[in-house]
Amino acid sequence: MGSISRGLAEVARLTSAMACARVMTDDTINATLRRDRTIVLSAIVVITALAWAYVLWLTANMGMGSSMGTSMGKTVSGMGAMLTPTFRPWSVVDFTYLFVMWAVMMVGMMMPSVTPMVLFYANVGRKAAENGRPLAATGWFVAGYLLAWTVFSLAATVAQWQLSRLALITPMMSSASDLFGGFLLVAAGLYQWSPLKDACLTHCQSPLGFLISRGGFSASPWGSLRLGAELGSLCIGCCWVLMALLFVGGVMNLLWIAGLTIFVLFEKIIPTGRLVPRFAGVTMIAAGLLLLSRTFWS
Repeated sequence: MGSISRGLAEVARLTSAMACARVMTDDTINATLRRDRTIVLSAIVVITALAWAYVLWLTANMGMGSSMGTSMGKTVSGMGAMLTPTFRPWSVVDFTYLFVMWAVMMVGMMMPSVTPMVLFYANVGRKAAENGRPLAATGWFVAGYLLAWTVFSLAATVAQWQLSRLALITPMMSSASDLFGGFLLVAAGLYQWSPLKDACLTHCQSPLGFLISRGGFSASPWGSLRLGAELGSLCIGCCWVLMALLFVGGVMNLLWIAGLTIFVLFEKIIPTGRLVPRFAGVTMIAAGLLLLSRTFWS
């Protein structure tokens, strides 16, 4: 009986030790996950803050540059010349500068809305590493996402160049006529009701559904980069027409930029189905028709 009692006591001791070890392991994993989330979130906040600081700096310099020009026939000098190239034909420097402006602005506007997906990736990546099947670094996924928006920024710069040549936007990079502004608003409102908008928004609102449709996260850097680019492309499909509205309120209008940023974030992370885009679409169409009516009835 004594040996049985000692054996049972030893089993109880080992069981208790294993339970304690398991608790300690779970606590360690949870602490690591919290640390990873903090690091990733801090990086996103820093990147977004730097992008917005750059936009603020550009806006300040644009105001200074615009005050240097007194008429369309005069050349603006210094920083204002690069920020308001409508006054004269664009140079390679102008195009490059505006492209950088668009790229940085897209980082500031789109990083907040992709943050939940990035944190989800970092969380899954840590658990996969604990199981001996590590994923590619989170940075590869983020780089792919930003790469897609960089390509969009190039397209937006080309669009701005053409609109400047046609004198459809002002030196402050906003619509030069109610006709053009009204057309953009109506087009944006109609797009909010389109099947393509619905399909893209569905993926943006459901990271898990997006991952399942793409076969999950990738262990290779190239696969992770491509996955991020695919998500970025879907976000562009969801938001490109909203970005086009910058030509209505002003590409460097801080209130307009902030308003669009908040709307994109609200549209993606608030579980309201299609209510938000539908309501926004109706509002855009109404505003566009109002501008168009001013054009035809004035």
